[in-house]
Amino acid sequence: MHLRSAQVHRLTLNTLAAAALATAAGLAQAAPASNVLDAAKAQQQPMLDTMRDLVAIESGSKDVEGVDQIAVLVRDRLQALGGKTEILPPTEVYRMDDTPEKTGPMVHAEFKGSGNKKIMLIAHMDTVYRNGMLKNQQFRVDGDRAYGLGIADDKQGVALIINTVALLQKLGFHDYGTLTVLINGDEEISSPGARTTITRMGADQDAVFSFEGGGTHGDLRLATSGIGSAYLTVQGRTSHAGSRPEGGVNALYELSHQLLQMNDLSKPDEGLKLNWTVAQAGTNRNVIPGQATAQADARALKVSDFDALEQTLQERIKNKLLPDSKVSLKFEVRRPPLSATPASRALAQHGVSIYRELDEDMKVIDRAAGGGTDAAFAALKARGPVIEGMGLSGFGAHSNDAEYIQIKSIVPRLYLASRMIMDLSQGKVQDNSRHLAMRRYAASPARVPRSVSTRAGQS
Repeated sequence: MHLRSAQVHRLTLNTLAAAALATAAGLAQAAPASNVLDAAKAQQQPMLDTMRDLVAIESGSKDVEGVDQIAVLVRDRLQALGGKTEILPPTEVYRMDDTPEKTGPMVHAEFKGSGNKKIMLIAHMDTVYRNGMLKNQQFRVDGDRAYGLGIADDKQGVALIINTVALLQKLGFHDYGTLTVLINGDEEISSPGARTTITRMGADQDAVFSFEGGGTHGDLRLATSGIGSAYLTVQGRTSHAGSRPEGGVNALYELSHQLLQMNDLSKPDEGLKLNWTVAQAGTNRNVIPGQATAQADARALKVSDFDALEQTLQERIKNKLLPDSKVSLKFEVRRPPLSATPASRALAQHGVSIYRELDEDMKVIDRAAGGGTDAAFAALKARGPVIEGMGLSGFGAHSNDAEYIQIKSIVPRLYLASRMIMDLSQGKVQDNSRHLAMRRYAASPARVPRSVSTRAGQS
């Protein structure tokens, strides 16, 4: 009896595996939706034109006038597509050490459909560049590359959203319930004014797609590191370094002591990193420094790791080299981490199957690599999956003269974004998550459970 049960179990496993492999093969060989692909091809030049127009407006995060100007352009483009649009000023600003007095606005648009799915598309229109740098990096096309100030990070993302909406309108597709667009104006300074709005709107969505660039290989990302900052301040006492050094309290000495005793707090295997990167002390060669400061960059995969790190830092600074010095520490969580979920993995794998229709490969990265984005704010209270990296392939973000996108990625990415929205709206993604489970099952060795095989051997 036991042996027969084992044989039946093995036969069942093999049948399931064969069915899963057949399903996977069918997905891999599926032909692209010709109407969507043709529409994507028709949008390539309009999208290049959109990127050209966006690049032509300088919009550094602290150049609020420039961000205001680009916000008007984005609003007008979305309004022309039939969206209910508004420019949202920041109302709840989370002030960090480097937050400017005034931050840029957001552009919010909503498109009402006939279905019930709520889908949000996010990107940012601000850049890291200072006003006046555009003259050295204007929009230009060279072969398969389109160059321009801020084009990869993240004006391509803004353009891709605008032209994806245009593509859906051309197809007459309205099967979603609500298609929400939110374009941020202060992402490059950690979204102090937009974070609460992104979290609030993201909480009510069935899915959120973030259009940061897909890197040189077009990967989708399901996880990003949280970003924190530590600010260490030492107050000492100045005195003449030559005639009366003993009258001072050397803040530089104390700062050095503090940094050395906090250089072992990183846990790379757990994704926790703390690196002291900026320090300043003293004003004159012949004066004992009365103040010294340092800043650290922190990365973590869990918010609780930031909490534990801050607690450890506060405890360590109590151990002083110079008893008369005063040491204080401030810690900020600039961005929370984004973590992969079963829902985001299933949705991303659906995207992989869509890409295969174009004979294109796409990787899904589900472990954080160090960077942080607005996707994490969208995911804080989200009930649906959040996918990052929906943007174009490119290179050179934050560089002075080499930022570009790959033109050949425009049509595949327009196709991907449109199909993801269409399939979600029509309830097709859930079935694919079952296919994913079957493919994983098929890929594992079809073994009889240990308890069954043991009993079979004993009978």
